Amino acid sequence: MLGLMMNEPLRIAGLLEHAAKWHADTEIVSRLAEGGIHRYTYAQAHGRAKQLANALTALGVQNGDRIGTLAWNTHRHFELYYGVSGIGAVCHTINPRLFAEQLIYIINHAEDRFIFFDLTFLPLVEKLAPHCPRVEAWVLLTGRAHMPETTVLPAIRCYEDLLAAQRAEFEWPVFDENTASSLCYTSGTTDQPKGVLYSHRSTVLHSYAAGLPDCFDCSARDVILPVVPMFHVNAWGIPYLAPMIGCKLVLPGPGLDAASLFELFEQEKVTFSAGVPTIWFGLLTFMREKKARFSTLRNMIVGGASCPPALLKAFDDELGVQIRHAWGMSETSPLGTVNTPKAGQLSLSADEQFAISTRQGRSIFGIDMKIVDGDEQPLPHDGVAFGDLLVRGPFVAGAYYRSDSRSQFTADGWFRTGDVATIDAAGFMNITDRSKDVIKSGGEWISSIELENLAVGHPAVAEAAVIGVPHPKWSERPLLVVVRKPGHDLSQAEMLAYFEGKVARWWTPEAVEFVAELPHTATGKLLKTKLRQDFAGYEFQTTE
Repeated sequence: MLGLMMNEPLRIAGLLEHAAKWHADTEIVSRLAEGGIHRYTYAQAHGRAKQLANALTALGVQNGDRIGTLAWNTHRHFELYYGVSGIGAVCHTINPRLFAEQLIYIINHAEDRFIFFDLTFLPLVEKLAPHCPRVEAWVLLTGRAHMPETTVLPAIRCYEDLLAAQRAEFEWPVFDENTASSLCYTSGTTDQPKGVLYSHRSTVLHSYAAGLPDCFDCSARDVILPVVPMFHVNAWGIPYLAPMIGCKLVLPGPGLDAASLFELFEQEKVTFSAGVPTIWFGLLTFMREKKARFSTLRNMIVGGASCPPALLKAFDDELGVQIRHAWGMSETSPLGTVNTPKAGQLSLSADEQFAISTRQGRSIFGIDMKIVDGDEQPLPHDGVAFGDLLVRGPFVAGAYYRSDSRSQFTADGWFRTGDVATIDAAGFMNITDRSKDVIKSGGEWISSIELENLAVGHPAVAEAAVIGVPHPKWSERPLLVVVRKPGHDLSQAEMLAYFEGKVARWWTPEAVEFVAELPHTATGKLLKTKLRQDFAGYEFQTTE
């Protein structure tokens, strides 16, 4: 027997409709790529999204067509999120930090019909366009006054001209909630990028989960500034969450340096933000140098890479800002876990609570997870056993776009994350490594992430990475690669001594190498494949 409730499909356009109706005068503030600050309301954003829907329809865009974006976090990109998916097309957010060859592959693989881009990406687009013959037109996200001269892009269009030619009246179509809504490609560090194709249903469910108190814990009273880019897994869902709850949304545009961010945080009275560890390290350094303090910011989410305990502690102790760990992937939409304590843990000592806060956290509703051994047999949730992390749920990818590859999916429907983790009795998950980065020494596993987090706690260390290097006796031993902070001296002996008493002696790195910088992926993660190439053939001084 079926229930007798209204069968209203979950659609992304409904989120903005809700905000325009019930939070009509709440602001969306953007720093623009061409300079200056733009302000308008949810009601005005909804009107412009409808103008965009009319413009796309006039261009012949149909259900399922892919529309690409190469854009920062701005109000125009926000409009694309809704105008494109609202008509049943697919909003394909493209990461401009990828290599040109990867971008060309992604655009052609997705078969994007139109690509909307910010002014700062004009030189990049001029390089890409000759290699992307399926793109019918490139649309510059600006007004007529900022349109440049370009002979490489004969089909260039002006975004504001497209909108100005259309009415702000449009009836959003009703379609199956499983209709594709948006597309993101993974970084592709070891092979070609893979497309994750989200649906309206998965996106709206993810938005509900993100808004829960044990997740982002935001409401209409908050002011949210997503530092995480809208081209990186939909800015962790914040462009959908914000209109759902009706909060003020602040979009930083290309100004992701610490000074620009701090200015926006203070000017717009931001209460909540989200970003990767490198952003928060830069902001912490700025705050220390300027002896500055936040007047309204109280909570941050950190994800995209493991957050060193030293960073968590510094923001809490020095700035009065709580940073909570989150974990996820493109394939999980992206939220999987968030570190929010349980009631029983509030009576623990400060040190015990802090130890818990360094973990990636508990699964949010909609994410089931487990750890398994090499035979994919379940391992206990005792906080000690660690194995491959598997997940499943209504906003977890079940396949890759236009790909027959099933290697990351089990026969019974779980997704293999590629992470190695522990889960404790309270349900807190802790990533110990990527499966390809685990160091196996003398038959025992060593967590490179834990060693890296310890290393960056040293006052002279700016960044650190650990890789496994072949060893004649122990199979592999950890090599620590360090970037010193400017103006600091640090020797190998001093660095290795720092680990004494903090890890088991056999976990201590075998050697330390100092470099000017570490390689990173387009999303800011350490590129260990490149490090392993750089140190191929490395030999330790001692083999005992």
